[in-house]
Order: sequence, then structure tokens, then C-alpha cells
Amino acid sequence: MTTGAHEGKVRIAWWWALFALAIAGAIVFYLLTMPRTVPAAELPQYTPNVANGEYVFTAGGCSECHAEPLAKCKDTKVKDRQHLSGGRCLKTDFGVFHVPNISPDKETGIGNWSTLDFVNAMKRGIGPGGVHLYPAFPYTSYQRMTYEDLIDLKAYLDTLPGVKHTVPPHELTFPYNIRRAIGLWQLLYVNGKTFAPDPKQSAEINRGAYLVDGPGHCSECHSPRNSLGGIIQSEAFAGARNPEGKGKIPNITPSKDGIGDWSAEDIAYLLETGNMPDFDVVGGLMASVQENMAKLKPEDRTAIAAFLKSLPPLPDAVPMKNKATDKGDEEEGDGDGSSDGASQQPDTSEK
Repeated sequence: MTTGAHEGKVRIAWWWALFALAIAGAIVFYLLTMPRTVPAAELPQYTPNVANGEYVFTAGGCSECHAEPLAKCKDTKVKDRQHLSGGRCLKTDFGVFHVPNISPDKETGIGNWSTLDFVNAMKRGIGPGGVHLYPAFPYTSYQRMTYEDLIDLKAYLDTLPGVKHTVPPHELTFPYNIRRAIGLWQLLYVNGKTFAPDPKQSAEINRGAYLVDGPGHCSECHSPRNSLGGIIQSEAFAGARNPEGKGKIPNITPSKDGIGDWSAEDIAYLLETGNMPDFDVVGGLMASVQENMAKLKPEDRTAIAAFLKSLPPLPDAVPMKNKATDKGDEEEGDGDGSSDGASQQPDTSEK
């Protein structure tokens, strides 16, 4: 056999080996990213409570992201809180997310979704047909909600007006535009487990924890994220970079960098009125969040305050800048996130 013929066979062997590796890799990728859903048998036999669904809707601030913006897609004011036609946009390091239509419209909304479809989206980040949903929709928090609350929420959404409105597709850069790869991310951050009360804590603190960690999804904005976009749990609630502009989302742990000098009564009063102990008022999108908190039962606002005071005190996760830099940031930013306690809420649902 000539040297050339031998080298040719070696090259062919290498190509076959690479081809086999590629096929094996594709199979592994496919298996690891298979959608993991809630089985229908796991849903309780339960008659929906529409009034509670409306309450959960308010606690979650669903309209702040899903109602049609007043004018531009980044507007924080909306036309009608019950017309959930979507349309808001969120600029991120991964690209631009467009908030979907979650009205009961059967063509452009979620009118054809079953209760099980809705539960899978909220607890597993999986849409109808096994589609992986982008975690701009904070199902990492919603997965902690009870089945009953989710069933009630779906029942309430079904009572709202169906709005025919097609939302533009997301504008994401490679490789983030590969939806299937979200399945790998979900292996790290999604397990679908419902909130479990801490037996060492009071019923009040556990209720506050459920509202904050579940429907309220407060950690989604108030916690820093790693390079994969996952929340850094060791720094949860210690503040974060504003995902839509300059500035930061404040630290809400009971530390000197956070709200350590606030009493539980101060926190509950802010949630009710928007007024802070230093006589300032909340601004940006936190203003809308506060308006929703004001509609909750007084005991739920008190529970939220008790939970926040029970958190471990943490230093700011986002380093403080000097005043000159902060001023420049405020001038360049979009004004939604600032040091006045404003909470910047990203796109809270994705389809």
C-alpha cells in the first residue's frame, strides 16, 4: 500500500470518527433537553376560585408586563390592565425579548391553552407542544406556587377580554436563539418543586416567603445573576444591576447596605403607601409593584415585611459608585432603576 493511500484511509477514518462523535453529541443533547412536564394526574381535583385567581394576578403584577404599553414598547404605563395583549420589550445582554400576549384570544394569546399547559409553563418553563420557554419569564419563581393558586390564576385569566395582537418574535443573538438549549439551563435551575414551609419559622414568615419567592418573584430583580443568567443564591436579595439601563436594583436584606435600619412596620407601610422612612417615595417600575402590594390584605403585607426582616443581612452585590458616576448613570439610563428603591421588573412571561 502506498503512503498516499494509507494517509487517505486515515483521513476517512478520522472523518467517520468525527461524524460518529457528532451523532453521539446530538443524541445526548436531545436527551438532556427533552421537556420535563407535570403529568396530568398530578393536578388536584379542584374547583377554581376565580376571586383568588385575581388576587394572585395582583400579587404577581402580571399586567405590568403583559398589558399593552401606553406608547413605546418600553413604557411602564399601560393602556388597560385587563387587556393582556403583550407588547413590552426588554433589552438584555442576550438580545431583545418581546412580552407575549396572554389574553384568552385563541389565535394570538393563550386561549387554546389547557390548565395543564398553563401549569407546565409556570412550573416547568414548557409551553404547549414541548416548547422551551425563555427564562425572561420567571418560572424559576413561579414553580414554587401551589397547584391551586395556578389553577385559580388560569381561571381568572380566562375571564379577561381576548385581545387579538401578534407580538414580534424575540431578537436574540447566537447561541441564545437556540430554544432547545434552554433545556440544559433548566436542568440547573428548574425542578418544579412547590414552596415548602420552614418548620422553624412562624406561619407569618412562611406566608411572606411564599408571596416573595412565588407569585411576587421579588428575587428575580433584587438578586445578582451569573454568566448563565441564573440567580446567585448566596447573594439573593442583595441587589442587582438594572437589566434595562444604568443604575441598580436595591439591596432589600436587613443589612446596613440594605434595609437594616427599617422596621417591619416601615416595610409594610412602604408596600401600602409607597412612602419610605426617609420621606422619599418609590419610583420607576417599583411604583407599579407597590400599587399592587397596596391591594393585598394587610396581613399579607405584614407577612412580606416579616420575611424580609428574617433574611440574612448581606452587603451590596453591586458595588457602590461615587456620586459623579452615579449622576452620569442616571443621565444615561432610562430612569427605571435607581437608588430610590425602584425595582426594575424584567419581562415576566415568554411564550
